Amino acid sequence: MTQSERRLYLIKELLAESSRLRHYEPETMSNQEQKDLLRSLMNIRMPAPVSDEFIRIQDEYLKTELSDKGITGIESLTPIEKGIYLWQGDITTLKCDAIVNAANSQLLGCFHPLHNCIDNCIHTYSGIQLRNNCNELMLKQGYEEPTGQAKITPAYNLPCKFVIHTVGPIVNANLTDEHRNLLKSCYFSCLKCAEENGLISIAFCCISTGVFGYPQRDAAEIAVNTVREYIKQSDIKVIFNVFKDEDRIIYENLLG
Repeated sequence: MTQSERRLYLIKELLAESSRLRHYEPETMSNQEQKDLLRSLMNIRMPAPVSDEFIRIQDEYLKTELSDKGITGIESLTPIEKGIYLWQGDITTLKCDAIVNAANSQLLGCFHPLHNCIDNCIHTYSGIQLRNNCNELMLKQGYEEPTGQAKITPAYNLPCKFVIHTVGPIVNANLTDEHRNLLKSCYFSCLKCAEENGLISIAFCCISTGVFGYPQRDAAEIAVNTVREYIKQSDIKVIFNVFKDEDRIIYENLLG
């Protein structure tokens, strides 16, 4: 199968799951329109079983898409401090032991089609297995994921080995000590989870600074201070992953 054939197969299978979506005609769409439709269908799909054939073709498709984007391994990075790295780019293309997902309390990923949050991107390129796995975890737990804790899952089609999910604090008004303590707990819990699972490298996104409204510099200060304190007693390697130039500048000013 070519990549185009895989994409068309996946779209048709997902469209067939819902009668209200069957009016789409993917054969008449451009490649980019098909890509957007496939991602949207994956975004809105509720946790549910799927055939082995679908998983096989999906995995081939996603691995090819990620390879085409270009993979960056931690071994190609230079530490900015002992045990600490700063890297700007798409976290779904980063090859290390674990990447951190800024999750919501459902832990099921972002259901908003084509939303550019990290939760959406990670679930999209990991594949639908990730949402199914998270759903199993949440059903077993029986309640929403508390802020400041961490859970680990396989990364499926991502180049990293695992995804560590954490729910950051939401800042709607003034920043409080409770917000600060909860964000610190996110970083500490993820580091502890990584070490308990024998991992030696972890990449953090900018937790809570997107739609959760945490001020970027304040969040970065907590991230850097928590990691510096933790790695005094640990050999774990930590990558601060940023996407925006403004976040890169903030971390450059705090590190090194």
